[in-house]
Amino acid sequence: MVVLGAYGRDNSLTCVRFWLVKTASQVEGRRVRFSIPFSFALLCVSCASLLLPNTGRGAEPATAKIASAAAAETGWTSLFDGKTLSGWKNTPFGGGTEAEVENGLLQVEAGEELSGVQYTKPVPRMGYEVSLEAMRRTGLDFFCALTFPVAEKHLTFVVGGWGGSTVGLSSIDKQDASQNETHKIRFFKDNQWYKIRLRVEPERIQAWIDQEQVVDVNTKGKVLDLRPGEIEISVPFALATFRTSASFRAMQLRTLPSGGGK
Repeated sequence: MVVLGAYGRDNSLTCVRFWLVKTASQVEGRRVRFSIPFSFALLCVSCASLLLPNTGRGAEPATAKIASAAAAETGWTSLFDGKTLSGWKNTPFGGGTEAEVENGLLQVEAGEELSGVQYTKPVPRMGYEVSLEAMRRTGLDFFCALTFPVAEKHLTFVVGGWGGSTVGLSSIDKQDASQNETHKIRFFKDNQWYKIRLRVEPERIQAWIDQEQVVDVNTKGKVLDLRPGEIEISVPFALATFRTSASFRAMQLRTLPSGGGK
């Protein structure tokens, strides 16, 4: 019991079991009848693993708290509680659907055209980073259009547009994501999560999908603005889909250190 108290149930019992098994293995291959005390000890150790309090598992919440504290130290702020639409509202697109929270996910169903949600709390306008996970459930167009501020202007990071494979920023020098220098083709699968990260700095915007950097543009001297149309009512910060059903989770934001950071 002293050993159990000092090292915790799981580690201590593992050590005892190891000793017993090692002792047994030393006679493997020989016809040996174990003594009654030895057999009884092996039985007690097996029963103890079921009867004693699980101090090892009791440490799991503490581990989660440590992980949460570590995330807080990096400056990330959660934008979605996984339970309600607190901090969000449905964007009043014509023909749009009503977003819902289900099983910890923010669910946006396909509308006639655009559907989505707007963040209602203040967000930085420069020197920040956004991270989220998005999944296309059904549809053939963009499942994540992240509208965000760039100083006094706004842009949209389009993921899966124009038939489901276009990635880029709308708009730069009056050209949308299908035409400007940020345009890329990337194929996406239904019902698969993609991690999306966006970084906004003076004169530079970067974006990643999973581990792949898909945008790295110098914005100095360029005209930045939204693509004309209903997306303009999404400002300053919003998520939208186009005739596509999508799920979102793990939305968070952090302000970058002075000078941008990495």
